[in-house]
Amino acid sequence: MSSTTTSISSGKRTGSGGGGGGGITMPQVNPHWARLPLFNRKNWTRVRFGDVVENLNETCEPEAAGLERFIGLEHLEPGSLHIRAWGNVADGTTFTRRCRSGQVLFGKRRAYQRKVAVAEFDAVVSGDIYVLAPQGDRLLPELLPFLCLSERFFQHAVGTSAGSLSPRTNWSSLASFEFDLPPLDQQRRFAEILWAVDAAERSYGSLEEDLRNAQRSLERDLFRQRGMRKEKISDVASIQRGRFTPRPRDDPKYFGGAMPFIQTAQVIASRLWVDSYDQTLNDLGVSVSKVFPKDTIVMVIAGTYVGSVAKLAFESAFTDSLLGIHAKSAILENDYLFYYLRHFEAQVDSLATEVAQRNLSITGLQDFEVTFPKDLKEQRKIVSEIERFERICEEAKTVLAQIKCLQQSLIYQIYPPK
Repeated sequence: MSSTTTSISSGKRTGSGGGGGGGITMPQVNPHWARLPLFNRKNWTRVRFGDVVENLNETCEPEAAGLERFIGLEHLEPGSLHIRAWGNVADGTTFTRRCRSGQVLFGKRRAYQRKVAVAEFDAVVSGDIYVLAPQGDRLLPELLPFLCLSERFFQHAVGTSAGSLSPRTNWSSLASFEFDLPPLDQQRRFAEILWAVDAAERSYGSLEEDLRNAQRSLERDLFRQRGMRKEKISDVASIQRGRFTPRPRDDPKYFGGAMPFIQTAQVIASRLWVDSYDQTLNDLGVSVSKVFPKDTIVMVIAGTYVGSVAKLAFESAFTDSLLGIHAKSAILENDYLFYYLRHFEAQVDSLATEVAQRNLSITGLQDFEVTFPKDLKEQRKIVSEIERFERICEEAKTVLAQIKCLQQSLIYQIYPPK
């Protein structure tokens, strides 16, 4: 089987390697930055992490110390320095390690998840979290979290982790990490810039979230107007299940041809279009599968994300954990049906049954009701309104991705990988 990902939009093939990363691709460093005075490394000093950073182990009984919140590893978001979730001590906890506002939290278990955050309140934390702070006055507290977000630091943490199912890095290994420390005046400027970028990232993140909420509200109003026609989905659309019969499923003799072959992961990762694929079928593979045309609505019907939908950007075969749906054009616009199903994903999900795993059959879906204007022109107007809002949301998402790339590029320049 192929281990490459093909992007339909760009026509390029890029490796789809494993690891705990994903998300934004590491940007190329601006070659001109190194010539700026800000990045002049003349007076930088090689140090060990443990020489300038302290692993704090302050313990307490949280209730006696007046602490109301605890932070587990699950509360740290990969790649984000901000804590937006926590547990309540009153609900019970065994944690006793204390963190104070301003200290840096680093997830030592499964370090590849890239969990680093700055404590914005006093709390107790999981034993799988290191509580870090500068030791002495050589490293600014404001720069420490970005050092811990650097690719070099994560490479070191992952490379020194031990254990198969739940690898952990130990403090002595982290303490041995070496890096170049800038003078304090440069550290201050770096910190100012990086925190300004972080503030912009938070602002655009909030904007995107607000826009998505507004979009959901708009869709709710559009799909629940008075005087609309209501029909079972089986009466207004064709519904077919994907197919791939070989066992074992990964038998290489079926793969490596010209026909794209997608699975649930590609649908779940797509908000609109499935426009990339990891595998292809040869003629033998196509003979034991089923091919669906471009623009088919693909729905996940097995596992955790039942009801997730996306549209095919290309002709493709897929497995029986997916349904191929296409509206009957004389009655219903296919794009209208797509946005309708996406909006009511939770209702579709509620139709699933569970034995070994959650599953939705064609029979379970066929009575699902779709409301729509009788006039196809009115349906197209609704689609146009949703797509206009979708473009606005995607623009905000694009800017947010660019800001994240800028942050990573700056960190990359300060702490370049070996």
